[in-house]
Amino acid sequence: MSLRSRTRLTGAFYIPGFPNGVKWLLISNVAIFILSFFADRAGLGGPLIFLKLIPVAVVKDFFVWQLVTYAFLHQGFGHIIWNMLALWMFGADIERIWGTRRFVQFYFFCAVGAGLCVVLLNYILPWGDPNVPTVGSSGAIFGILMVYAMMFSDREILFGFLIPIKVKYFVMIIGAVAFLSSFEPRSAVSNFAHLGGLLFGYLFIKTPNMQFDPVAPIRRQYRDWKLQRAKKKFQVYLRKQGSGKQGPGRGPMVH
Repeated sequence: MSLRSRTRLTGAFYIPGFPNGVKWLLISNVAIFILSFFADRAGLGGPLIFLKLIPVAVVKDFFVWQLVTYAFLHQGFGHIIWNMLALWMFGADIERIWGTRRFVQFYFFCAVGAGLCVVLLNYILPWGDPNVPTVGSSGAIFGILMVYAMMFSDREILFGFLIPIKVKYFVMIIGAVAFLSSFEPRSAVSNFAHLGGLLFGYLFIKTPNMQFDPVAPIRRQYRDWKLQRAKKKFQVYLRKQGSGKQGPGRGPMVH
């Protein structure tokens, strides 16, 4: 699909398209939010606690899946609307350049990395609380913002939909706010996740050929198994071919 068919200019505003990775991440987040919303209203939201990121559960009970599942849960309408808006506005251009596979790997790399920072910082900092759950895709979104600022540093956006500002300055501001806010104990916002997302977004783009594929070892083992099986079949074929060349009535040569 050409670039023209995926983007649009309306007056002075740039409207990104909906590449597959961004589209399915949007659908997944919204669908899970709707399900969790009605589950809570029906009194069935109890099991969701096992999907939220709780540092003490990750460390003591080894609930490592929470490092992924927390990024698909959101606290309310405002929370998911702003995160999904940022995913669409900034993620579409990154995916268009990188391709869907690499973009989705990057998204989960930042989400898991931000989750690890939440676990670590809640344990090592005096004002951290490893019993407090964290939800939201903000870690991955802040990773997207970091990479977007590094790729399109001089592109202008409307800060608060009013003030034009270059992306690099916008990310500097929100990064500074997240850093200073991370010293505030018992904050309702997980600034540790925001900082972790910025950090892992920077690491991803600065590390050459960075890949994050949790099933890569399984795929590699399967490929090696297929290769070994093909070698054995080829060896059997060569032995059969060698024995067939002796011809009728002739036994093996004896030296």
